[in-house]
Amino acid sequence: MYIVTEQIGGVTVIVVPGTELDASNYSEFKREVSDILAASRKVILDVSQLRFADSSGLGAILFCFKQLNETGGQLKLCGLSDRVRMAFELIRFHRIMDVYNTREEALAAFQSAS
Repeated sequence: MYIVTEQIGGVTVIVVPGTELDASNYSEFKREVSDILAASRKVILDVSQLRFADSSGLGAILFCFKQLNETGGQLKLCGLSDRVRMAFELIRFHRIMDVYNTREEALAAFQSAS
């Protein structure tokens, strides 16, 4: 799995690669993002390529949220497809994580909080 990251004004943007985050690749995803999360305080997880996430994939996203939360960092998500958004809402992740339609909206939220 090749994780693409970008730094924008003190915010780390992590682009979740591929269209699926599930039992077949969640461990690799967690391993790849762990060091990135440890070195960051403000993170946007761009899931705009993602079309499917099973419980393992959603758990990997929760892992990101918890890891940042434990170190005083913040996570914002952007680009959820309708299917992934529906799964988020079903398990109420949208109540604990900040979700934005676009990367620009997520960046603006970090900037307005500063």
